[in-house]
Parts: sequence; C-alpha cells; structure tokens
Amino acid sequence: MAEPQIQTAPEAAVPATAPVASAAAQYPITDADVRFYRENGYLLVKGLLNADEAAAMRTECHDLLGRLNDSDDPTWGSAREAAGAAATRLRHCHDAQFHSAAFAKLLLDHRFTDTAAALNGSPNLQLHHTKMFVKPPENGSPFPMHQDHPFFPHTKDSVAAAIFHFSDADEERGCVRVVPGSHRQGPLEHIEDGSWHLSPDQWRLADAVPCPAEAGDVLFFTYLTVHGSGLNTSSQERVTWLVQYRDPEDRPTTDDHQWSLGQGMILRGVDPTARRP
Repeated sequence: MAEPQIQTAPEAAVPATAPVASAAAQYPITDADVRFYRENGYLLVKGLLNADEAAAMRTECHDLLGRLNDSDDPTWGSAREAAGAAATRLRHCHDAQFHSAAFAKLLLDHRFTDTAAALNGSPNLQLHHTKMFVKPPENGSPFPMHQDHPFFPHTKDSVAAAIFHFSDADEERGCVRVVPGSHRQGPLEHIEDGSWHLSPDQWRLADAVPCPAEAGDVLFFTYLTVHGSGLNTSSQERVTWLVQYRDPEDRPTTDDHQWSLGQGMILRGVDPTARRP
C-alpha cells in the first residue's frame, strides 16, 4: 500500500480566527491518516470513487428525485436566517438505498466500509441512516454550524458520518466546513429553534475550515465534530450522499431517528450483541 501525501491542518479546539486549508488523504488511507482523524475529528479522502462512478451516482440521484412524488424542502429555518434570504432551496431523500440498488451496493463497498472501520476503531460497522442532498445552483440552502450529536445521542459516541461527493463542491458551491479538534470538547449546548444548531455568534461558519471536494471524494467526521456548510451561490449544483454509521455495540440514549429504514443493518463485520439490549 503506497503512502499517500497528506496535508496536516492545525489543531483547533475552538473556532479558528481565519479559515485554513483542510486536510486531505488519498485512498487507501494510512495509519498517519487515522491518527489525523482521531486528533482532528475529520478526514477528506480523495478518490475513494473514480470520476465515472461518481457521475453514475449523480445520475442515480437525479433519476431518484424524478421518481419522488414529494416537493418537501428540508431547509432548516435557522439556515434561511443564516443565509439572509428566504428563497433558498434544497432537495433530498432519506434512505436512498431503499429506492435504488446502486446506493445499497455502495453501502457495502469495501473501499467505504474498510475506511470507515479503520477511522472508527472497530472492525464492525452498523448503519444508522442515509440521506441524499442536492443543493441547487444560485440559492442552495446552507447548514448552520452544529454537531450531529443532539439529533441522535449515543452512549459511546461512536457515531460518525461519511459524505460522498457525486459532484465537485468548492466554497462557491457551499462545501462542508469543519472546526478541527472540536470533537474533543464533547457534546455542546445547542439551540433547538429552527433545528439544532450552535450559537452563530460563537460558532461562525466563516471561521471554520472549508473542505472543498471533487467528485468521488468522501469526507469522514465524527458526530461530535462541529460542522456546517455555506450557501450554493454558483451556477452548478452540489450533489452529495450522507451515510451515518456506528459501532454496533453503541446504543442510542433516546428514541430519536428510529424511523430510518434499515437502521441496524451491518455494513461490515458482525453485531457482537446479537441485537440484544
């Protein structure tokens, strides 16, 4: 396995005063990449999918949206306020793997599952939920800074996320931004109004580290890592697929998000608990 080149981002347990370059590693990842992830709470893995695979999945997303009889816009109320405009837009679909086999196959792709397991520190990987997003051009909705923890807290905090990029996502398209090292602060107090988010005065999106990605890249981060994304002001869409997963021995502390289809599916290894409480 060849050693990839990796850019190291500076530590930060609080919001930085100015954005800095994000860290990026080439697939397959190395032990150094795992150490970076544990220390900083995120890692952008370049080229996990190739350009043709990403393009095929982008087509799957559009085909799926075309089949859905649903015009619901999941934009958070707090996101509209953060954007300073009421006319932002977002298209999405929960549990895409129940609509298209292409997503189901990708869930079990060893390139994803082996990488996620290495970063999570467990040979076993269990699905929590998935969600496909399309940020339309010019006014694709932003997401204020937040942790994922308030939405589905767990006892061991092993929950993590992988964002598959099926299109390029630079800053103009509203790429994800993170606060390196913020996961080490543990669960933070969130504001519930307009969906869970952090105080915009204390956690400014502009102060977070941008993670621009190309089609085929996957951004991994823990559910305690503070993150958000900006408004898509470009002339092109941003197409992503979010997969949230956990160690199967980690149990939720609330009944939130139990409606997600397929929750509990083993993506890698086994469930040592045999699904017993």
